Amino acid sequence: MQHGSTLLAPAIRSMERRSSDPLAVVELYTDGACSGNPGPGGWAFILRHPASGKELEASGGEATTTNNRMELTAVVRGLETLKKASAIELFTDSVYVGKGLMEWMPKWKAAGWRRTERGRPAPIKNEELWRRLDELVGQHQLKYTRVAGHSGHKENDRCDELAVAAIQQFRRG
Repeated sequence: MQHGSTLLAPAIRSMERRSSDPLAVVELYTDGACSGNPGPGGWAFILRHPASGKELEASGGEATTTNNRMELTAVVRGLETLKKASAIELFTDSVYVGKGLMEWMPKWKAAGWRRTERGRPAPIKNEELWRRLDELVGQHQLKYTRVAGHSGHKENDRCDELAVAAIQQFRRG
């Protein structure tokens, strides 16, 4: 079940095209999970090229992390996999990633990568990942689509399985 799609504002998705070739259309499905918050965490993505039918799954994790960090890592790792500029539709159940892309990141950038909390400067949580995401988004055209988690969305459920499996690796040893 989809909650809605949003094209990122031009300031976020700006990219100078160096050729007249159309961008490849790619679907990126992501999810992150954490056992405890903080605790062992996992991330996963599915990258699909509908025109060719090619698909790639990948996952990983960290021994001590947060759910938000894993959600963000999944998107970053998926985008890092792409070798050339693409038109990407990002499917995620992460409100954190969605709000970050649509609302917070443009404000942070405009303020020199600073945020304000209760009238005072405050650090941006996961700043290195947000900066990397900004770099990667600048290379592509990105459309964000929010999906409901644990709702029977095939790819989101698969990403969740992969992320949870990554957590299990840390629990086993």
